[in-house]
Amino acid sequence: MKGDVRTNSASSSVFLFTSTKNNTNPEKIKPYTRKWETSVMDTVQELNLITKDSNSSSDRVCDVYHDVPAVFFSTGGYTGNVYHEFNDGIIPLFITSQHFNKKVVFVIVEYHDWWEMKYGDIVSQLSDYPLVDFNGDSRTHCFKEATVGLRIHDELTVNSTLMVNENQTIVDFRNVLDRAYSPRIQSLIQEETEAKETTTTSLDLKKPKLVILSRNGSSRAILNENLLVKVAEETGFSVEVLRPDKRTEMAKIYRSMNTSDVMIGVHGAAMTHFLFLKPKTVFIQIVPLGTDWAAETYYGEPAKKLGLKYVGYKITPKESSLYDEYGKDDPIIRDPDSLNDKGWEYTKKIYLQGQNVKLDLRRFRETLIRSYDFSIRRRSREEVPRLLVT
Repeated sequence: MKGDVRTNSASSSVFLFTSTKNNTNPEKIKPYTRKWETSVMDTVQELNLITKDSNSSSDRVCDVYHDVPAVFFSTGGYTGNVYHEFNDGIIPLFITSQHFNKKVVFVIVEYHDWWEMKYGDIVSQLSDYPLVDFNGDSRTHCFKEATVGLRIHDELTVNSTLMVNENQTIVDFRNVLDRAYSPRIQSLIQEETEAKETTTTSLDLKKPKLVILSRNGSSRAILNENLLVKVAEETGFSVEVLRPDKRTEMAKIYRSMNTSDVMIGVHGAAMTHFLFLKPKTVFIQIVPLGTDWAAETYYGEPAKKLGLKYVGYKITPKESSLYDEYGKDDPIIRDPDSLNDKGWEYTKKIYLQGQNVKLDLRRFRETLIRSYDFSIRRRSREEVPRLLVT
């Protein structure tokens, strides 16, 4: 919308005042990206886009005038799940707004305080202006231009050919994350130094760092996680087990991931944190039974686009807790595709909510050794330019 754009939260409307006689019919839009998913779109607040005659002076009171464009979007829908927060919200916000070079106001429909607290560091890299709570702010906000809704390209990715500023990729988005979290990370380091809380030794710094992203809850947990830690340490890694929850500060998660050489985790929303890994880092996604397509589509392919060394570790039936529960001849074990074909509810109940993993550590050790060797070689290659510069 370009021209004289005004908000009216009471009627869930955005008005465009124009002198054109042939005003277009009102349109409705739900400013959330998952347009193809009816069930969630039914829960998203709808906005009315209405053109009005510029002579309707009684409607034209401006309480707040902005001399930069606006981008309207919803933090409803699946917001609350970290995968959807990035895939449906944060990355599309970058795609839609980056060409404004921070000279843009974000107007949020279905605003949540916690969302701003969680993602404020990232938002501040995309806009120089305070957020506007569309529903909670009854004032009329006026703009010369507005984009209502966000653009989405694919799962956790940025398609450079579709960007206003071409050649921008998911790596550019990750650079935004780096700038967003760096100040807080430096503050954390300083706090630890002053408190002398750091437990990292000089020997640990020489070892490749492996982060295990541990799942909280009753499904898709690594049942022999303690033994996995032991085997990884025997392989030569310095190991950190990270158990983030909804209250964990994002900068702290970013710091752990950003300094790692290898990340391990079981398929699930927390794998979204691969975005925090530096390109060329090893990302090992443990793929439970029945989740092959989702694991590759939602995390495997996007990870490769970020430049990670992606390894999809598909478990054998005996590594699944479902094997003991159903037996080797049950279709759940023998033919997961036949169960997935019955619909999402079957997949969710059986393979996502009802399954844990007990790794065959003899088999998994091979993956660890290859990842260790790769990390050592990568470190050596990166060390050579530093030596030359020195």
